[in-house]
Amino acid sequence: MARQITRDEAWEILTKYNKESFHLHHSETVESVMRYFAKELGYGGEEEFWGNVGLLHDLDFEMYPDEHCIKCQEIMKEHDLDERLIHAVASHGYGICCDIEPTHEMEKVLFAVDELTGLIGAAALMRPSKSVQDMELKSLKKKFKDKAFAAGCSRDTIRRGAEQLGWELDDLLMRTLEAMKADPRY
Repeated sequence: MARQITRDEAWEILTKYNKESFHLHHSETVESVMRYFAKELGYGGEEEFWGNVGLLHDLDFEMYPDEHCIKCQEIMKEHDLDERLIHAVASHGYGICCDIEPTHEMEKVLFAVDELTGLIGAAALMRPSKSVQDMELKSLKKKFKDKAFAAGCSRDTIRRGAEQLGWELDDLLMRTLEAMKADPRY
């Protein structure tokens, strides 16, 4: 019988397959943003689940980059994890590295914010404060439009994520920036 896991168990699994501080930091950032959106969108009772999806979303990326969103399914099945968790994690690679479509609002949020949190984090590092706390939407939009800035963050994926959610791009940018501001670590 597949099971739900705690945040500590998710962290233990994540750190078994990920050692680089960059990847661990990104996972924690996405976890924080997913927890924020769980509460913001009326899924407060599932905050830990949403957070664990965010924490584990790149579970296989460091060790198996060529099998991203594929190998993680095997790993999570080996740990007897809930099928909802497996589907949600894998779905963030839809149309990029796998064919599992995000169907639940939570999966669409993950798809939309994964790349965007990277872009916002990179933009924060360029600021004198090295923080999102004093970042405004106008500044983020300028970085978003600059294709040379954080070129590894796919603007197309971010746009597709906003579209899947039925949100305007500016709304996604602002809400994700607010989600990151809600965590004092960023």
